[in-house]
Formats: sequence, structure tokens, C-alpha cells
Amino acid sequence: MPRYSADFIKAMPKSDLHLHLDGSLRLDSLIEMAKRTDTKLPSQHVDGLKQLVFKDKYQNLGEYLHCFQYTCAVLRDPENLEQAAYELAVDNQLEGVNYIEVRFAPQLLIDLSRGIDFDQVMHAVNNGLKRAKEQYNFTEEVLSGKKPPFGYGIINCAMRMFGDKGFSPYYTNLFQLMRDFAPMDVIKLAAMELVRASVRLRDENGMPIVGLDLAGQESGYPASKFKEVYEYAHQHFMLKTLHAGEAYGAESVFEAITECYADRIGHGYSMFIPEMIHSPEIVDKAAYIRNLASYIADKRIAIEVCLTSNLQTNPQLTDIRQHQFKAMLDNRMATVICTDNRLVSNTTVCNEYQLALDNFDIPLKRLKDMVAYGFKKSFFPGSYVEKRQYAKNCLDYFDRVAKQYGFI
Repeated sequence: MPRYSADFIKAMPKSDLHLHLDGSLRLDSLIEMAKRTDTKLPSQHVDGLKQLVFKDKYQNLGEYLHCFQYTCAVLRDPENLEQAAYELAVDNQLEGVNYIEVRFAPQLLIDLSRGIDFDQVMHAVNNGLKRAKEQYNFTEEVLSGKKPPFGYGIINCAMRMFGDKGFSPYYTNLFQLMRDFAPMDVIKLAAMELVRASVRLRDENGMPIVGLDLAGQESGYPASKFKEVYEYAHQHFMLKTLHAGEAYGAESVFEAITECYADRIGHGYSMFIPEMIHSPEIVDKAAYIRNLASYIADKRIAIEVCLTSNLQTNPQLTDIRQHQFKAMLDNRMATVICTDNRLVSNTTVCNEYQLALDNFDIPLKRLKDMVAYGFKKSFFPGSYVEKRQYAKNCLDYFDRVAKQYGFI
């Protein structure tokens, strides 16, 4: 098994296609933002927050998700939003990441009582990302062609589930306005409003909103419930990813592809676990998984792999070598290494690559394929021809770095 140094991993071109803005703040900035917005935190110190909230290990998914109540609270502020987006892009640039797709649920951050609407949220995030991009791309190394330029896209998340209070001011108000509707109808309406607003802002303002995601609790809220939402995205040339196979099994992944036209799958970890298939109609579970994996591989539907996050939210995973990433590799699936949440999972793109390369057999050619998927399977905010050229530039740079480190 080839050994890849931390220096090589940092130097090679990288992407992050599964990156939650509200899970990836700098801790010192979170404290600063909380003071600015009078948001109460369990501690006013970095070490205290690491001990009480943002841990290296979590007991379960619930404890993991507990972190987001604090980050979302401070992000209901345009100044904080722009700062968080800017710093996230810069942090990626500092570790050699060339392209990111930042995802978040705008409706978690809307607060109409304070004049913060969908458009204002989106412009704040885009302004921060754009400023970081322009600063980086005007450096001598990029202008001279020594390094590829930095790029980004924005993925908007619809929520699978939210309640009548406590999730965000927007969701609370929506339930009050639609108090005679069934809860699932309210949830679907919010998702439809999100995708319509995303298409409008993309088409009328040139906002680089490149994709739609479906996030939140899988169990009890199947992708099929959101078929009309994804049909709207599909009909308006918006690319599609879904959280699937994270806390629910192969059926969730199947629905994401067949009901929601998924171009990529977020996580996909659980799709290889027979015990997580619950439909009585699926008698031969092994064959179902095998056929599904083969179909995904053949269609080159990329899997957004988040190793550390899966370790933290699945207590039964006690060793990274137990991760179904090996099954993905064995089935020749298009896999992209991602962080999920840089703060909540206490990780970076470099750390995730190191974890994968130290524990799985990935020769250089396979590594280059994984890097390539990060650019080729991106929802790049430009034409397909432009995306191909950008990917080629990044992969040519990979070859130069590999040669520099003696791999070629």
C-alpha cells in the first residue's frame, strides 16, 4: 500500500462537495459572532466549547446535531453569514482545496421579523465566498498559472423534517400560517418554496446556486415525499444531491435515484448493510445491494464520502476499516472525499484524505481518479465545456505535484 505524506496531500488539488456552512465555522469566530448577536453559548472560550459541545466523539447522531443550534443562532445575521462564508473559503484555500460546494438550509436562517429574508441570506453567503475567491485568484501563483484558480458553488438544502416551533423563526411562522395543514404538507411546501426561490435567484441574479439537497432525518421522511420538489429542480436544470444511506439503508438510496433524479448521493454509508433494509418485498437483500451498487457505479452517480462524520454518528463503527468505503471501492463507485462539517467533526479535507489513504488500499492511479471525481462530478457553476477545462487544469496540476513528490 503506497504511503502518502501530509505534505503531498496538502499540495495536491482537492475539492469538497459535501460541506455544511453551519457546521464549519471557526470556533473563535463563533464566540465573536455570539457576542455580536447576544447569543448565549455554553462557554465563551474555545477549550470550553470543545469540551461541552464540539467534541472529537459523540454518543449518537442526536448529540452531533445538537451543535447546530448554536451555529444557526449566530448565522441569523447577514454580517456573521458573510464572515462565515468568507472564512470557510479561506480555510479551504489554506489547505490546498481548489473547489468547494457550500451547502446550508437558508430557511433555518431566515428571520422576517428582523428583515432577513431568503435573498438577503443568499447574497450574504455569496458575497463572502466571492470575496475569498477573488482575493485568491488575484495572487501571483494563480495569475501565473502555477496553481489552478479557486471556484465554488452553493447548494441549498431543503429539510426533510421540522416542527411547529424551535427549528427557526421561518419554520415556526410557517406552521402558524398553515395550522390546518398536515405537518408533512407544510414541510413539502417549504421545500417547494426553497427550490423555486433558488431557481429564481440563479436565473435572475446569476447567483451560483448549483444544486438542491435534502437534509435531515431520513427515517420516516423518505425521499419519495419530495418527488415534486425534485421534479421542479430537474425541469429547471438544477443538479440534485440528497442525504441518503446515512441513517437509513439501501432503500433510501434507491428512492433518491429513482424518485428524485439524484446526480450524487450524500454519505451512502448504510446502503451496504443488509440489516438496514426493511421492505418485506426485498427478499434477497444481498442481491438488492449488489444490483443497486452496480447501477450506481455504471451511471457514475458519485458518492460524497464523509468518513469522520460517519464514525461520529454511528456508534457501531469502532474502527475506520469497518467503514463501507471499502465496499464502494470494491464496487468501483465514483467516490469523492468530503468533510461534511469541519467544526462539528473537527476535520479538514486533508485529514479526510489522510484517513482514507492510511487505512484503505488506494494506489496513485485510483487516488487520481478520486481527485478527478471531485471536479468532474461537481455541480460547477458554468458550462460543461468550462467544467471539463477546469477539471483538466486541476488534474494537470495533480500530475505536477505527484512528479514533484516522486510518484511519477
